[in-house]
Amino acid sequence: MADAYVALADGRVFEARARAPGRTRGELVFTTAYTGYEESLTDPSYEEQVLTFSYPLIGNYGVRAERFESDRVHPNAAVARELTDDVAAWLESEGVPAVDHLDTRELVTSVREEGAMACGIAAGPDATPEAAKAELDECVGMSDHLDIGKQVSTDEPYTVDGGGDYDVALVDCGMKGSIASSLAERGADVHVLPYDVDAETVADLDPDVLFISNGPGDPANFAAATDLVREFTGEVPLAGICLGQQIVARAFDGETEKMAFGHRGVNQPVRDLETDQVVMTTQNHGYSVADPGDLEVTQVNVNDDTAEGLKSDEFEVITRQYHPEANPGPHDSLGFFDEVLSLVGNGSRHTVTAD
Repeated sequence: MADAYVALADGRVFEARARAPGRTRGELVFTTAYTGYEESLTDPSYEEQVLTFSYPLIGNYGVRAERFESDRVHPNAAVARELTDDVAAWLESEGVPAVDHLDTRELVTSVREEGAMACGIAAGPDATPEAAKAELDECVGMSDHLDIGKQVSTDEPYTVDGGGDYDVALVDCGMKGSIASSLAERGADVHVLPYDVDAETVADLDPDVLFISNGPGDPANFAAATDLVREFTGEVPLAGICLGQQIVARAFDGETEKMAFGHRGVNQPVRDLETDQVVMTTQNHGYSVADPGDLEVTQVNVNDDTAEGLKSDEFEVITRQYHPEANPGPHDSLGFFDEVLSLVGNGSRHTVTAD
């Protein structure tokens, strides 16, 4: 007998097995990754979503904290064909509902055909279909989470020491930890700042690079970060990853849009328009750049031609829609961080001022 239920916006209710009890709601999305479940579950970009794994068995190499991308699990719930006891126990300890023993192939097909959709989940001994439907009724769209940055950003600035060859001001809109560590490994002191940091704070740091991180939700709701990019355009090199690319594009008069079901997985092919080389990438985003504005598109997704890389030589801008830091892989695009730091030149420093 089922002790968990997943209610979808299209009216269907799936019976399942409860692995971690609770009731919740969120946008139902899926990842095609077959490794990296620890990284996915701790990726802040999954905030307010229900993460479905298309790979059937999740947890076959345990749970190790050193692989986490943040200090907590971010999806509102996890769904899989089968979760191991290790992963189920971890999610329960985090207070995150988890269910398995349902047809995830049908869930993934539904999202691919109908788009990411609202869902409600009820799991545990008292779960009922009506409880799952009640959660569904309370679900709001990702673009309606107007201040989602506050849920995932650092409250106070801190620095990741990389040796002091460069100073990077990294605006945390929901940053994966491996972004900061990738920069620190290349000699940068990474000053991690709140998502709504003011221009004066950034100017006081006098950074060599202003970097906008990944994060959840609609880039239109990150007005402070967008204004910050505009403030320092031409003053300091600019970089961004994932949500960061979208924010930078909007600052350069570009436009963003919500995708039908997004890109989430470790097998997304990207073509570089200058070299015609294709690399495999890790991705997790539900919005994309529809119009790059004053920026040049340098890379595109092989499957749907969406913008995967942007640049401006004039203003020293370089961004990626995917995650070059990957973890657990692939590592085809790790050179992005070297490209970012090369914008600084041979140790030359920009003097940054706020208007």
